[in-house]
Amino acid sequence: MGDSLRFLVPHWRDVVEILIVAYVIYRALLFLVGTRAIHILLGLVVIAAVYVTAVLLKLAMITYLLGLVLTYGAFALLIVFHPELRSGLARLGQSRVMRYFYRGEAHQVAEELAEAADRLSRAGTGAIIAVEGEVGLGDYVASGTALNAKVSADLITTIFTPYSPLHDGAVIIRGDAIVGAACILPLTQFPVEDKSLGTRHRAALGLSEETDALVIVISEETSAIAVARRGQLERGVALGHLKELLASGPFARVPATSLVPVRS
Repeated sequence: MGDSLRFLVPHWRDVVEILIVAYVIYRALLFLVGTRAIHILLGLVVIAAVYVTAVLLKLAMITYLLGLVLTYGAFALLIVFHPELRSGLARLGQSRVMRYFYRGEAHQVAEELAEAADRLSRAGTGAIIAVEGEVGLGDYVASGTALNAKVSADLITTIFTPYSPLHDGAVIIRGDAIVGAACILPLTQFPVEDKSLGTRHRAALGLSEETDALVIVISEETSAIAVARRGQLERGVALGHLKELLASGPFARVPATSLVPVRS
């Protein structure tokens, strides 16, 4: 009996393989969130479920047709997912492991974003800047104007110049590049206790609730800098602290003592 059930006792290699596969699936799902690919994936799951049902019920014609779709659909997926695949390979180079080798570049991006926030604050210009984390912001980029420009304080302050074509909306940062401007972000769905918070702050909270992005907000009324992370808003952020947050990444731990409650 013991010998017959020996296969049920996992070897350490089996445990390692399971952990690796689980991590790969987790990372793949993180990559798909925030892109149109997640909707296509759900469609494929439905087709696969229908195919299994047709096989069990012995529906020959449906099984044959869905078999063709699943067989040749892989080639179509390579074409449909071409932008996502290219973006995914680019983001692979921006992973936490690879960031160890690019600390200087990350520091430069933090400096540029902090300088832009300082200029906008001193000018009393309202702005909202979302720094992408592990969860993709592709759908939000698609809601605005796609860009591919290196992060610079000059460009960001120019984008948010009042009455410029792209000033109304959010700028989205991916790695060391500005990938979108005039982007529409989701407003928080939770009641907000502080009624002085405007649309930008509510949008920053909304995005931080749905993703792990770090969102910088410059208030047009008070010129104060705020940062939203993981559904929490930190107001009155000093430039030095902002640089630390940007250098540590948008998915860093949020110090509970530094957050201001904004919901009732």
